This record gives sequence, structure tokens and C-alpha cells, in this order.
Amino acid sequence: MTQDTSSMTSKAFTISRKLCVTAAAVLVVSSGLPLRSQAQVSPSPQTQPPSAQPQATALSHGPLQANDPTQAEVQPRLDIDRDPIPSPDIEESEPSVASAPSGTGRPGEIQKRQDGLYTMHQDVDEVLLTCAVVDEKGHEVSDLNRGDFRVWEDGVPQATTSFLHQDQPVSLGIVVDNSGSMQDKREAVNSAALHLLRASNPKDSTFIVNFSDRAFLDQGFTSDIAALDRGLSHFDSKGTTAMYDAVAASADELSHHGKLPKQVLLVITDGADNASRLELEQAIRRVQGLGGPVVYTVGLLYDANKEEAARARGALERLSAETGGVAYFPRSLEDVDSIAAEVAHDIRDQYTIGYRSSKPTSKEGYRTVRVEANAPKHGKLTVRTRKGYFARKSASDHTQTAQALSQ
Repeated sequence: MTQDTSSMTSKAFTISRKLCVTAAAVLVVSSGLPLRSQAQVSPSPQTQPPSAQPQATALSHGPLQANDPTQAEVQPRLDIDRDPIPSPDIEESEPSVASAPSGTGRPGEIQKRQDGLYTMHQDVDEVLLTCAVVDEKGHEVSDLNRGDFRVWEDGVPQATTSFLHQDQPVSLGIVVDNSGSMQDKREAVNSAALHLLRASNPKDSTFIVNFSDRAFLDQGFTSDIAALDRGLSHFDSKGTTAMYDAVAASADELSHHGKLPKQVLLVITDGADNASRLELEQAIRRVQGLGGPVVYTVGLLYDANKEEAARARGALERLSAETGGVAYFPRSLEDVDSIAAEVAHDIRDQYTIGYRSSKPTSKEGYRTVRVEANAPKHGKLTVRTRKGYFARKSASDHTQTAQALSQ
């Protein structure tokens, strides 16, 4: 679903090619595409000048520890030459399956642990779909129940096994174009991104990627908005646009370090990709190999030439439509704030539907998915979700537990 608006590095990591069925334990189909990051201790006003500062150190991919006001802040520098992303390996490799810890409880059942965290137990053969529903006027519909939904896989009806509709925290990646043409737009974009973060679930865990011809992880997963603000501010707009590579690398970051089963990418760019090693189709396949995430895109194409704008628009629409997200195309920078608010609301008001495929797990490959909702009082409804997934063979571990909610 696409909407026009007047009416919307960092430590190296390598994508390993994986196939996944579930969204609760996110795996990725990809290879050879790392994000780069270098960080250094920033001086306080009383410390030595930049020339005497220590060498850059790698920023950990793990969650940030509690801030220690007695310690200097660690953040990436822009005044040093950072390592580029090695060229992505476009060749297909054999899929691998990451093991997940086993848990107890019935599939689809949510339980509260002693430490206050909620866990959702899910059979590894269960497919989880994140769904948004709108009526004929484009208004969100939030009062549906499990019986209102129907699911098909490759045209065959499927029986739902789990259903959830509540504001769940998400693992979120904000991926922002840092090419030369974005220089005059970054201030407004950063402000809108911060508004989105403030309007989101406070327990979301977010990372920041800035990309041009290379992608840099400028802030690892955290819920600290001040740290995310600093990550957004680490831009030096120049170079070309390797968006497809950045999306694949960011999806890999989610698969390796995202701790929440519901996962989202927000991609903001102002032009067509002109530097990636991956093609659009390959980037989409790698994202779909995760069993998620949902990808929202914002195309600031109002000042691009017609040919580039058309090419960029088509790519962003396809990327979002295939993963269950929305592509937005604001008419000016002034519209970006309202788009950010809409994305935040959309993320928080979604349904999660699970089913166990009627196809044998021995049959690997891509499977199409279609979901319909029927509630007569709302008229004709449209369900937005991913269009398919890549099935993998059943693992020996039949149940996996994912942190779902914290309260």
C-alpha cells in the first residue's frame, strides 16, 4: 500500500545466508555485507585537543549499558577515514539455521516470567504475520478478532494457531540516506525521526544506520533517545546512494542483535540507488528470508528529476509492499513530521497472526501468503502484510522462546 503525502560506521558485521519461517526468531538470507563502525571517546571541555585524542575503538553491537556520568561518552567520529563496506557476496550460499533456546508452554501462549519479561512460545514451524488493516477510506481498523481473519498459503486455506493484537515493543532500525543530495534535508529528517521515536513504544529498541556508498552503524540497539539523537547527528552528507546494500546489512543487524520478535526497518532516501552491489530483487529476497521485518520507506523525491524519481519510487513501493510496510512520498520536508507520526502509530496498532503451514517442511523455497479480513460493520477491508516467505527444513529443536513483551 502506497500513500502520497499531502495525503509520506560501528563494528563490522557480516550477513550470513539463512532461511527462516518465523518472525519470533529472525534469521537472514544474505552474505558478505557488513556495516562498519569506528568510535572514539569524546573529550570533555577540560580534556586535551582533538590532535591528542586516543585512537578510534570499535563500538559494541550489544545493548548500551546504563549511562555513567563520570565517563566520557563513546561515539563515532566523522573526521577520520573509516573502513568501507566490503563488496557484498552476490552468489547464493547454502542456508544455515541458527538454533534458539527451547522453552515451555503452548504455541502462541504468552507467559510472564519472574523478571517481569513476557515470553511468547512458538513452534518453529509456525509462520507469524504482522498485519495492518484499513477500511475503504484508509482508516485503521483495530477492533477485529481472530475469527475475522482468513489466511492462504500458495492459494491453500490455512488454520490460524495464534492471534495477538496489542502494542508490542519492536526492534527498529532507522536507515537514513547520507549521500551528498541529503545535506540540506538531514536536519528536518533527523527531527522527524526523533519525533517518531518519542511517539513509539518507550520499550522499543532502536539502532541508527547512515549510508551513502557505504553504510555505518552509528548507534547500536538502545532505548535511549539521547543516544539515538547522537547517532542521527553523525552524518557527513557526501557520496552516492547504495540503498539496497544498506537495507540488506540493516536487516542482518536485526537478525543478529534484535531481541524483540516484532521487527521494523524505516528507510529514508531522496533518490534512486546508484551504487549498490545488490539488485533490488536480491535485497528484497534477503529481507524476506528473515520472516520479516516490515519495511517502511520515505522517498523525498519532490526535487528529483522525473526519471530518477520514477525509478526510486518504484523501488521503494516494491520494497515496502513485499514486506508489509508502507511507502510514503512527501511533497516537501514539512510533511515528513506527520509521516513519522503516522509510521509510529501504524507500528503500534497491528495484529500478529500465526499459522502452521499445511505443506510439509521438507518442501523448501518461496511461498506466497495472502490474508483477508471480513467484518461487515466495517465494509471492505484491506490487510497489509508480507507477500511471502522462504520456507526451511524443520530444525531438531521444535520450540523456541522469544522475548515478546516487557512490562
